Amino acid sequence: MIIVFNPVAGRRRAHLLWRVLDVLVANGIRLDLAETHRAGHAEALARDAARRGEQMVVAAGGDGTIAEVANGLMGTPVRLGVIPLGTANVLAHELGLPFAPKSVAAALAFGRTRTLWPGQANGPDGARLFVQMLGVGFDAHVVHNLPFPLKKVFGKGAYVMQSVRELMRYKFPTIRLRIDDAETEAASVIISKGRLYGGRFRLAMDAVPSDPGFSVVLFDRTGAAAAMMYGAALPLNLLGRAPGVRHVRARRIDFLQNAVVPAQTDGDRAGWAPLWVSDAPGPIQVVMG
Repeated sequence: MIIVFNPVAGRRRAHLLWRVLDVLVANGIRLDLAETHRAGHAEALARDAARRGEQMVVAAGGDGTIAEVANGLMGTPVRLGVIPLGTANVLAHELGLPFAPKSVAAALAFGRTRTLWPGQANGPDGARLFVQMLGVGFDAHVVHNLPFPLKKVFGKGAYVMQSVRELMRYKFPTIRLRIDDAETEAASVIISKGRLYGGRFRLAMDAVPSDPGFSVVLFDRTGAAAAMMYGAALPLNLLGRAPGVRHVRARRIDFLQNAVVPAQTDGDRAGWAPLWVSDAPGPIQVVMG
């Protein structure tokens, strides 16, 4: 198997990677380790591995690295393995993937899979896959402005700190969108493939990662006070039921005249609001525990 390692996302947990690799090698598994050096490099490495006929490519990093590898494997029968080394590891929690090194190694060696159907954000510069969620609005603004040293030192706590700093800076523009055939507005939008957000916190309980379509979470209340309320509700697992939160199932979401509203996919910067969001061309197979 080919293991694509993001040294930036996984530096704090690199010892976990080496423990997984030690177990695999001790059990006779042939593997190659490839480090990423730039944005988009994991996708290119995964695509090259698929072309060479590899049966499995393993993403060792966070949700952004997993999404890049998934993008490189789209349209191929190659299985996607995961060694969760990121800050939040939302997809790993969503799918119940193992975290203990011996369990991760056993899962990769055994190779049992389940289906994951990613989403695709389509913009003027092309398409970008996401495996867990896409955010447009305040949470994306926080991701865009989060300094990497802060994230490196404080982990998930850095998002809380940066959110507080951005409350008075963000202008909370109205986001206009069309959900399937119905037009609506919101202060922030999260388009989710899974139930969880920000780690193990529940948000979209109607989401089904293996099926086409999305759970669209619309935040109607605007301003700093509303953002603080939503932030306080998240660790209590109440965000999905907070006042002014709507849930809509959809297959396609078009963003209308939102060119300057920031977007994020799987916790990484993704420029500005996409033109539209749709299902990826097909599913991928993720190796389970």
